[in-house]
Amino acid sequence: MAAAPIKVLVVDDSAFARKVLRECLSAAGLEVVGIAHDGLEALEMISALSPDVITLDLVMPNLDGLGVLRALAGKPAPRVVVVSMSDSDSMLGMAALQEGAFEVVHKPTALAVSQLYEIGDKLVEVVRAAALSPLRTAAEAVAVAGPVTLSKLSTTRELVVIGASTGGPQALTHLMAALPANFPVAVALVLHIPPGYTAALARRLDEICALEVLEAAEGLELKVGRVIVARAGRHLKLIRRAGGLQCKLDVFPVEALHRPAVDVLFQTAAEVAGAHTLGVVLTGMGDDGLAGARAIGVAGGLVLTESESSCVVYGMPRVVMEAGLSAGQAPIERMAEEIIRFL
Repeated sequence: MAAAPIKVLVVDDSAFARKVLRECLSAAGLEVVGIAHDGLEALEMISALSPDVITLDLVMPNLDGLGVLRALAGKPAPRVVVVSMSDSDSMLGMAALQEGAFEVVHKPTALAVSQLYEIGDKLVEVVRAAALSPLRTAAEAVAVAGPVTLSKLSTTRELVVIGASTGGPQALTHLMAALPANFPVAVALVLHIPPGYTAALARRLDEICALEVLEAAEGLELKVGRVIVARAGRHLKLIRRAGGLQCKLDVFPVEALHRPAVDVLFQTAAEVAGAHTLGVVLTGMGDDGLAGARAIGVAGGLVLTESESSCVVYGMPRVVMEAGLSAGQAPIERMAEEIIRFL
């Protein structure tokens, strides 16, 4: 018997966006069970139609996207994929991810509506992944504990590098909140997220982290007490200059599926820090991080992976585990302790 099609509710106040999203989803074999024009209508249709996934605009009349997410909090509810214009909605988009949205797909601005058709493949991929993902309430997604205790102040590590994709904002919220103020190693991270969102992500993480969190900039120094977030649209490479580590932002390699790529960060970390590198691969689709994890291992460093039990999508950590490259794994709630154990 064939599997039942994934049921999708499209929520957007733009008639053209609703038309294009419905066409893209239907053409891929997904069942668009309804179209909602605003948040209030969306809540009524969610109750009546029980969709598996909703695609959610953030800026709408009557009740906006954040209002929809908050109304669904703590209830059995569909997975939510935000379809948003990142240039204007980056803070709203980050807030939506913190409220438990599955992922953000970048919608072109209103002046480029013909480009909406170009997001079809990405949207379908994310909607399918969302439908298959473990369902966690918004409260479960964002609940964090305080920093763990670190009594070990000396370490052979120089650098911790982290990679994440789908589910990454929630995972990074857990992890950054748990790192203590005396964490003795510089940290750099890559998250697959649309351009325009990483500055908002860095600000959000800086608010909840005992360490300083900054978006990457050319020449920015990596140092103890600082976490650097790769800028969306540019690879984050690490170079050694004047005895210290610095950021280099680059569009190359252009053939990389993601920019920034976890592989690029991990590979350059292995080059500059060698055996003193500790890599961490968190939740996400695909295999970005596999080649980088292999490079860290060849250089004598170690790589940790998030356990399947806490991953929104057990893709990136799984391929590292199956390749025999993971020195340890832990659910995201205990990942800070696992990192400290391997310092």
